[in-house]
Amino acid sequence: MQMKDSERRILLGRVTGAFGVRGELKLESWTEPRVSIFRYQPWILRSPDGQETELAGVRGRDAGKHLVAVFPGIDDRTVVEGMRGTEIYVPRSVLPPPRPDEYYWVDLEGLQVQTVEGVALGQVSHLFSTGANDVLVVRGERERLIPFVQPDFVKSVDFDANRVVVDWDPEF
Repeated sequence: MQMKDSERRILLGRVTGAFGVRGELKLESWTEPRVSIFRYQPWILRSPDGQETELAGVRGRDAGKHLVAVFPGIDDRTVVEGMRGTEIYVPRSVLPPPRPDEYYWVDLEGLQVQTVEGVALGQVSHLFSTGANDVLVVRGERERLIPFVQPDFVKSVDFDANRVVVDWDPEF
């Protein structure tokens, strides 16, 4: 069963360690720009052992190589060190709607993929970036890596039909 969009969680970053001695945390962010992670709250923190906590009111700044955050109620470096590896999720509902012809990767996951000729290739497993372009990972009878380049390879994305149409040789 797939979660409704309002219930889905999006992984935006993680705690990578302590910064200084006052309980500040270093974060890794996957938002663009990376400091935007602080705009999307409340956060659902998932510790490496699977415990979850909701947190709002996080403040932060860009500190060059790192993002530095202050979590309400945490001012001890030892506590922060114990949070290393904690993942930062937000409810999908707090993200702004994407612009036309832009997509959140998580919204594409699970869509059926077929060629322009109607040949079913499988389902979107996930996407990843190569630097040059993003790549759609399609799993069916085998795994296919399709460049997410519109309109060259990705012809359409139809959420109502739960389908992505691609111009791709099924034998490739």
